[in-house]
Amino acid sequence: MFTLKAQLNQHMFIHTAEKLYVCEICNKSFKLNCYLSKHMHIHTGEKPHICEVCNKSFMQKFELKNHMLIHTGEKLHGCEVCNKSFRKKCALNKHILIHTGEKPHMCEICNKSFRQKIHLKRHILIHRGEKPHVCEICKKMFILKVKLNQHMVIHTGAKPYVCEICNKSFRLNSHLNQHVRIHSGEKPHVCEVCNKSFRQKFDLKHHMLIHTGEKFYACEVCNKSFREKSVLNKHMLIHTGGKPHVCEICNKSFRQKIHLKRHMLIHTGEKPHLCEICNKSFGVKGKLKMHLRIHTGEKPHVCEVCNISFVQKCGLNYHMLIHAGEKPHVCDICNKSFRQKFLLKKHMLIHTGGKLNACDISDLEKRVN
Repeated sequence: MFTLKAQLNQHMFIHTAEKLYVCEICNKSFKLNCYLSKHMHIHTGEKPHICEVCNKSFMQKFELKNHMLIHTGEKLHGCEVCNKSFRKKCALNKHILIHTGEKPHMCEICNKSFRQKIHLKRHILIHRGEKPHVCEICKKMFILKVKLNQHMVIHTGAKPYVCEICNKSFRLNSHLNQHVRIHSGEKPHVCEVCNKSFRQKFDLKHHMLIHTGEKFYACEVCNKSFREKSVLNKHMLIHTGGKPHVCEICNKSFRQKIHLKRHMLIHTGEKPHLCEICNKSFGVKGKLKMHLRIHTGEKPHVCEVCNISFVQKCGLNYHMLIHAGEKPHVCDICNKSFRQKFLLKKHMLIHTGGKLNACDISDLEKRVN
């Protein structure tokens, strides 16, 4: 039922499906004249609805109303599950899908489903191979405009987003938001299995692979599989022998950049990680963590066969060789095998006469070959 006859007349167009009002520019047709008037703003560029606070203008009145909520801070739509509130009802509706787990928008090609229609549209571009957004400087193409905008900052070098606490600047607002959590200690992304929390969503995604056991990235040489592609890339260097990260001081090379960074501490003498109990300092944070277990008595790595526990995982790995009977480190001269690499090194001194320097290694290689 309707209060005014004019409202009834407008409503009747839904049933008749007549579109009497036609745009003279693009021939798009509309049921009501007011809809045509709003549409014309697209062609004229007119934005008649102006915010009195910041002078930003909008084509339609409802857009101005939504914008005003930014200034008023009102969030009228609250989630009944977690009490999080939103400015717009559509934002609440999208949020609710997180709790229900519903993903109503499905790709007809690969059956992957999405919570939001816009995410499905973006996904479809992958199948089509479309990358409509092109960088005018380097011609790199992107599926999403937002990715192009992020890319453009590389060329401009601009870092407009500045942390108010430490003045560190960032290219993207999202990077600033993630950084601020270091200061606030906020970890909003919580694992539903073990309740461990993370600052960033991608950290949670990586963590979830521990629970699911999924390992998507397989080595084509030895078939070993990994959870992350970056770990597979590092692993491949074992097969290729590549050590791309070279120390500028002594020319020692490393497979991973982090290993080079640790090595550099030898030259600089830096030991920035200090034990608060005994004041012993360490070059690497991981070494400090292991050291602290001396004070706490913690031995988190437990053998599933005999329940003996170890401070370090490598200690457990070496121990497991006892149960497996493996001795993977073999002497090239006499074929004697050892469980641990350092035992093989000690053994090699027998063949080298007690010294294992560069010359001895060269002689040893000749004897082996």
